[in-house]
Amino acid sequence: MRPSFKKALQRAAINARKLRPTVLYKEDILSLLTASDGKEMEALFNEADEVRAFWVGDEVHLRALLEFSNYCIRDCLYCGLRASNVALKRYRMAPEKIVELARKIKSMDFNTIVLQSGEDFAYDRDTVSWIIREIKKMGLAITLSLGEREFEDYRAWKEAGAHRYLLKLETSDTVLHARLRPGRTFEDRFQCLRWLKELGYQTGSGNMVGLPGQSLETIANDIALMAELRVDMAGIGPFIPNPETPLGDCPQGDIWMTLKAVAVARLAMPWAHLPATTATGTIHPQGREMALQRGANVVMPDVTPVENRKEYRIYPNKMCLFDEADHCRTCIEGKIRALGRRVARGYGHALAFQDQQTEYANGGR
Repeated sequence: MRPSFKKALQRAAINARKLRPTVLYKEDILSLLTASDGKEMEALFNEADEVRAFWVGDEVHLRALLEFSNYCIRDCLYCGLRASNVALKRYRMAPEKIVELARKIKSMDFNTIVLQSGEDFAYDRDTVSWIIREIKKMGLAITLSLGEREFEDYRAWKEAGAHRYLLKLETSDTVLHARLRPGRTFEDRFQCLRWLKELGYQTGSGNMVGLPGQSLETIANDIALMAELRVDMAGIGPFIPNPETPLGDCPQGDIWMTLKAVAVARLAMPWAHLPATTATGTIHPQGREMALQRGANVVMPDVTPVENRKEYRIYPNKMCLFDEADHCRTCIEGKIRALGRRVARGYGHALAFQDQQTEYANGGR
């Protein structure tokens, strides 16, 4: 084991066990991401799993993912929902249908629903607020993932009862971000994240590993930036090329680099909820289980009706594409138990830094 790696791991391990962990040095994050031989990777993964157990225990939180629209006004080069993709059969669920499906999700014993769509402004401020209020009556925790919106939209949805908002950085490299997301900038994205924290949302972000043009330094910066922002959730998954996009011929992200990023994220953000992403399970048959053993503590089963799910093609060949929602739940519960873990029964709200959330919520715009 290289001395520089060993020292970085020791510093990260000590810091992660503090009541108030500080932000790791970017050099240490980068050093941990370079874990190369078997001993280094084993040490990194073991430490991440121990820190996970120390902070969030053995429970795995299940968040029911409902993808209610695949319309999107953006034209991101990596995403199959991009506006220019004329090969995609588009769909929008009626607000009443979304509420009906939420009721079914509640009956399946989920405690959290994740409402996700492309950036579809057909669902305006008032429409989304109505959906939130109706679902709130069911006792579900509500996570939104609707992209970049105005401050007043975010405020209205928080007041309507939304608890969390997921908005991934994708990449913190400003040049790469602008190239991959035409017409948008990293600053646009980061401003939205600031607003979400300011409004008191439990805020999730994340990045993709293996993006064309991405460097190891960029991944390290992504993790450091999310730690500085004190995100409550960080979704880290591999880039998967979609043949219906300009990046369709690019190589996909590497499973081991993705797992290293998850493990380092756990050390850098020990308080955060880290999903074992569907994309990780798509590029490797045991990808989600491997992530759960390397720092992750959340799984988001896709409960979107099958006829719609197959058209939510951010990337191709998504795992469990044709499985019915009740089967998905039973299957993942069995896999979680096989790892010696258990399914959480609570809401899985943010575990730490509640005082900082209050500070943001009470602060000025």
